[in-house]
Amino acid sequence: MSTENEGTAVPPAPSAPPVPVETPAASAQNAAPGGGAPTAQIPSVPPGAPGAPEQTPAYAPMGAGTPDPYGHGPGTPGAPGHGAGTPGAVPAAEAGWPPPPPATPAYADGGGSGAGGWGSSYGQPAPKPKNGRGGLVAAILVAALVAGGVGGGIGYSLAKGNDNATGSTTVSAPSNSGDVKRASGTVAGVAARALPSTVTIEAESTNGEGGTGTGFVFDKQGHILTNNHVVADAVDGGKLTATFPDGKKYDAEVVGHAQGYDVAVIKLKNAPSDLQPLALGNSDKVAVGDSTIAIGAPFGLSNTVTTGIISAKNRPVASSDGSSSSKASYMSALQTDASINPGNSGGPLLDAQGSVIGINSAIQSTSGGGLGGSSQSGSIGLGFAIPINQAKNVAQQLIKTGKPVYPVIGASVSLEEGTSGAKITEQGASGSAAVTSGGPADKAGLKPGDVITKLDDQVIDSGPTLIGQIWTHKPGDTVKLTYTRDGKVRTTEVTLGQRDGDS
Repeated sequence: MSTENEGTAVPPAPSAPPVPVETPAASAQNAAPGGGAPTAQIPSVPPGAPGAPEQTPAYAPMGAGTPDPYGHGPGTPGAPGHGAGTPGAVPAAEAGWPPPPPATPAYADGGGSGAGGWGSSYGQPAPKPKNGRGGLVAAILVAALVAGGVGGGIGYSLAKGNDNATGSTTVSAPSNSGDVKRASGTVAGVAARALPSTVTIEAESTNGEGGTGTGFVFDKQGHILTNNHVVADAVDGGKLTATFPDGKKYDAEVVGHAQGYDVAVIKLKNAPSDLQPLALGNSDKVAVGDSTIAIGAPFGLSNTVTTGIISAKNRPVASSDGSSSSKASYMSALQTDASINPGNSGGPLLDAQGSVIGINSAIQSTSGGGLGGSSQSGSIGLGFAIPINQAKNVAQQLIKTGKPVYPVIGASVSLEEGTSGAKITEQGASGSAAVTSGGPADKAGLKPGDVITKLDDQVIDSGPTLIGQIWTHKPGDTVKLTYTRDGKVRTTEVTLGQRDGDS
């Protein structure tokens, strides 16, 4: 399943769970000239994919910035990271990285540069009507007030001689009724504890483009966890700020970012000493139907809280900001129906106890149309979050070295649909070997033409799905792959290799 960053179409992704796929198109909050804040939409499922509809909605990143929908479909020749190799093939050494940006998913915040990014873009308030119906309404209101004043005077005169009448049926509440006690497990209780540890992030590039997204306190040292597409505009010399719900605003800098994972860590300058990191839950223990609470700045409306449930787990999602130079982000996502919109990107997805179980990153888009005439998509109840177990590992690596590390199998896989699995291509990118000599796949006996159908117990229906599943592991982990060759089903164990950085 794929998503799109706000504004840009994203390449299709596999359909059935897991289906490979905001945020970054300019959202209402990203809708600033030239782009919005991070929010990514997820690319739509590739045509012909198993169970894929004739026309699949596109995912969009949920931040402000460049249009969220990823406009890159699998197999695009010359896609970033693929060189001039076989269209749709993933680099052998990286097992499909960097694959072309997905076609359907978009970042929840529509982040990225340009129109439709992962966050909400900056926008001017709509002009107030000067003529026509607005004036008529005002006149009617004035007339009503005048009439009300007259009526009030008459009523007072008539009631003056009957002050002791007891015709009222209203009941006054006790003076202390406002002191409502809310249990810690209620949505209100969770929100009260979590909101002070969330921030609204504004990222601006050197040319003035930018958008709005969300982040949350990761540790007491001032590190904030968010989406890569939320801060992408500020990576190369741009301006970055984080504002807490109490209005306190801090300048920040990017510590490290991982485009493939769509995770970034920023650090507050002159961070306060009383920061309260949000508790991190265990995303592996989440079950379908569990309650969820999302916090973010949808369309620029900071500190917004919405609720829902976990709709699905291990949902393959590929998303991108839709720019020509962008590489896709892949995740085995938590799907939720909590309302998530551009600007929510990078915000926490909480469980009923208030623990973070995911980072809101992308939304499914039904079309290129948006709310109020905008090209940015809004919530249709299909939001996607990066599981916190994966995001935590990535964040710790970024804080430690500033660079992401990706696990790989050392084989090039097709990103096309209709292969009923992840097919190892006959040739890698730029004419290289499809299976790296001496790499993990080679040592495990895998060959070009093999179709991988399972990773451990997880069904693999496409190349993007395989990439998303591999990236939930760490280099050095051993996984069992099930594959078909010449019509026969085989299994093998692969010890994952390592690739450093996004390049």
